[in-house]
Amino acid sequence: MDINIKGACILIVDDEPKNVELLRQSLEHDGYENIESTTDSREALPLFEKFNPSLVLLDLRMPHLDGFQVMKQLQSVGKGDSMPPILVLTAQSDNVICLRAFERGARDFMGKPFNIHELLSRVRNSLEVYLLQKALRGQNEMLEQKVQARTEELHSTRLSVIQRLGRAAEYKDNETGNHVIRMSQYSALLAKKIGLDESHCDLILNAAPMHDIGKIGIPDKILLKPGKLDHDEWAVMKTHVTIGGEILSSDSSELLQLAEKVAFQHHERFDGSGYPHGLKGEEIAIETRIITICDVFDALTSERPYKKAWSVEDAVAELEDKSGSIFEARLVAEFKEILPEILAIKEKYSDAD
Repeated sequence: MDINIKGACILIVDDEPKNVELLRQSLEHDGYENIESTTDSREALPLFEKFNPSLVLLDLRMPHLDGFQVMKQLQSVGKGDSMPPILVLTAQSDNVICLRAFERGARDFMGKPFNIHELLSRVRNSLEVYLLQKALRGQNEMLEQKVQARTEELHSTRLSVIQRLGRAAEYKDNETGNHVIRMSQYSALLAKKIGLDESHCDLILNAAPMHDIGKIGIPDKILLKPGKLDHDEWAVMKTHVTIGGEILSSDSSELLQLAEKVAFQHHERFDGSGYPHGLKGEEIAIETRIITICDVFDALTSERPYKKAWSVEDAVAELEDKSGSIFEARLVAEFKEILPEILAIKEKYSDAD
């Protein structure tokens, strides 16, 4: 890993001009190219923020602000692990002072008068460690960004596949792909209305299109039959919920687990009269209870080869009539409150577009 030690910025804070000049000359002679300094400790913080040094050489005993006060200022604007090392240079060499300096954030300590060769070695070591750590942090951040981008790409691909499969099921049933877009948007909106968080609403938005995926496994002679199904045909039709659940099963993703649940449950009824398991009330997942209302509303208000579209008023009346039996009454009431937004979505994704 290449690091440019000699090009690193070094900030010198010492009230003695002779000390500053000695340090500057020694560092420049050793090849360091970027040195900033001040003899006024009050300028330390502005210089630190302006030049973002990789090392601070700091005297302790100074007028205005002493070295401890300067360290406190620098620590207040430093960024955790990215805080550059502070090398304390002072004639106060007793253990109490040394310990206090380390407690305030110093990384190294040298007594005055100092040996130039030893000082240069410590400067190099401090810079080398700091710059290597900084470079590693940069690499880790870059890797994290790449992993995040790849994760988002995979998530986007998975969503695309899910949405297309959902639309395929609707097309097979002589419905339009816009139906699953609309009912998914309605579902996310209703979920938000009842207080579910954004990530939960997003899961519902993307799981909803899969509710009828099991229709792919129903023979066309039954699925597309223009007349009423007989007993045996209806028994086959009802298997689409288990077929859909099985298609979506055994996946570890939260999204597909929810889609599986919705596929299994979307013909359950709030009063327990639905299928396949006769679940009742809150035994039915809240996501399914939401999606069922939105699916039925859009199906009723959409024209199909076998029926005309119901008016919005008639569809809402049907939801109200079945409130407490097929649908949860609370959710029907919440749905009615967001009806203007529902209709805006319906218009945006109209089948006429």
